[in-house]
Amino acid sequence: MTPLAALLAGSLEPPLDPSGDEARRMLRRELADPKYYDANILQRLIDWLGRLVDDTISGVSASGPLSTLLAIIVALALVAAIILIVSRARRTAQADRRPAAALTDEVITAAELRARAEAALAAGDASAALVDAFRALAVRQVERERIEDVPQATAHELARALAVEFPAQAGAVHHGADLFDQTLYGERRATREQALELLALDDALAGRAARR
Repeated sequence: MTPLAALLAGSLEPPLDPSGDEARRMLRRELADPKYYDANILQRLIDWLGRLVDDTISGVSASGPLSTLLAIIVALALVAAIILIVSRARRTAQADRRPAAALTDEVITAAELRARAEAALAAGDASAALVDAFRALAVRQVERERIEDVPQATAHELARALAVEFPAQAGAVHHGADLFDQTLYGERRATREQALELLALDDALAGRAARR
């Protein structure tokens, strides 16, 4: 036996040669984390990779230590590649799910949005009333130059700007942004009370701005 072969044989003790079950458990612990949200696709991916690791390790189990080491390296490289792919897919999906701009390209005043919100509420459409009420309070403060007119700003970006100008109402403003997102993007129906809450917040911010 050459010195190199002896070194490889001596270094490849059983702990470096995980079984297929062990390799699959390692992968499950990493990938089957709650942060990976698509369980069906992920489960198929785990099962496929588990079979691949089993076949790879089984195929070299009767070979020399160098072949076993190479098989382990290949299996770990596959695990790393899968983790990278899933991680990137998750980040892309999160970016796609980011709420769109709270204010649309519609040319409309705060007063018109407020009137539309009140009309929707009177017609029994609390969800439409809440959405327009939040937009009305944001547009009103843009018109009064209390906050900047930032294109494509989300509800929470607008809320952060409003909270700086109206610290006493910061909690209500952020809660209003939550309600806006839940109603418009979360497909949750707003209640009449929630819509009235946003209209009252518009009144509160408008009243303070008028006094300053």
